[in-house]
Amino acid sequence: MKWASSVSELPNLDQAIDECITGLLSSLGDTQPDLAVVFISPHFEPEYSKVIELISQGLGPVKIFGCSGGGIIGDGVEVEQRHGISITAASLPDVEITEFHLDGSGLPDLDAGPSSWEELLGVSNDQEPQFVVLADPFSFPVQNLLMGLDFAFPQSTKIGGLASGANSQGGNALFLGDQMHNSGAIGLALQGNITVDTVVAQGCRPIGQLMHITESRQNLLLGLDGQAPLNVLKELFQTMNDRDQALMQNSLFLGVVMDEFLDAPKQGDFLIRNVVGMDARTGTLAIGEELKEGQMVQFHLRDAETSSADLTAVLERFATDNRENQVQGALLFSCLGRGQYLYGHANHDTDIFHEKIGEVPLGGFFCNGEIGPVSGTTFLHGYTSSFGIFRPRY
Repeated sequence: MKWASSVSELPNLDQAIDECITGLLSSLGDTQPDLAVVFISPHFEPEYSKVIELISQGLGPVKIFGCSGGGIIGDGVEVEQRHGISITAASLPDVEITEFHLDGSGLPDLDAGPSSWEELLGVSNDQEPQFVVLADPFSFPVQNLLMGLDFAFPQSTKIGGLASGANSQGGNALFLGDQMHNSGAIGLALQGNITVDTVVAQGCRPIGQLMHITESRQNLLLGLDGQAPLNVLKELFQTMNDRDQALMQNSLFLGVVMDEFLDAPKQGDFLIRNVVGMDARTGTLAIGEELKEGQMVQFHLRDAETSSADLTAVLERFATDNRENQVQGALLFSCLGRGQYLYGHANHDTDIFHEKIGEVPLGGFFCNGEIGPVSGTTFLHGYTSSFGIFRPRY
């Protein structure tokens, strides 16, 4: 297994792809890649249809996969608000790659059996596939797909993101094989000598204490340890410093512990969801997630400093836990709300990744939503950096 990543900021598409391919071939040497993952900025939208042919001409017989992105990442460089294209290529011996394209109307019913999903995707759970998924946010119900994948392939990794760069349906591009699509979802099922590890950094830190949901209805939080949630927040507010009090007024989130068997959850063990509304009369909070009585929760805050510390912590934990594993390549699916918009400078997340994991070839893009697991269940996130980290299985 061998990976390489390249990036170009040239405004001419032919020249930009040629620059990327030259960089890839220099890194790969005589090794023929099996997979090319491409991300391209919306500045090239009029020429999206040329991308697959140009890459094929330069790399030869290779499976092409990728999408448009409001910002792109290649060779560890984040390119935002300007022309950019990245290609990350991989030689994957003893790995079978199954491609699929889905439209929103063709998914199995949520009560369908696992075999319906296996038939749809052309792979079986027995093959232990690892999934990379890209979807158009305007035309595809990605939550339904993630629930179906978790149901039919419970042990498989799922990672990916929602295409970005367009403001309306039909403006994004999804590249798969020799076809470009403007809607639906595309995916790769990787089977054989490959493992996809994940790191999901949601960019928050906990405040206050762990509490149990004692009353809820759908996404409404009605009781925390027998108290009105808004009263809990008011008491917590009084204990915060000025900086955190300011954050509580515009960057407040609820972290939900998804593994009910965890006694002492840490960063990375929470599913972070927005506090989307409050009822001063009843003390109820509305949360951007279905809630269940008995779940452990803790309020969280997010800002640039917190987001940076969270990313550092989860990558350090991954590096410590995987000292013996030989990481070969990685893809980063980061939120459009991160990058320069959050940190004030480029390459923040990629620099930390290389500092903690090493000089691993890294491609990716800035998404309209990020796909990754929390405690074994796959979710669509916001404000998150979701890494897929690739290595041989044996």
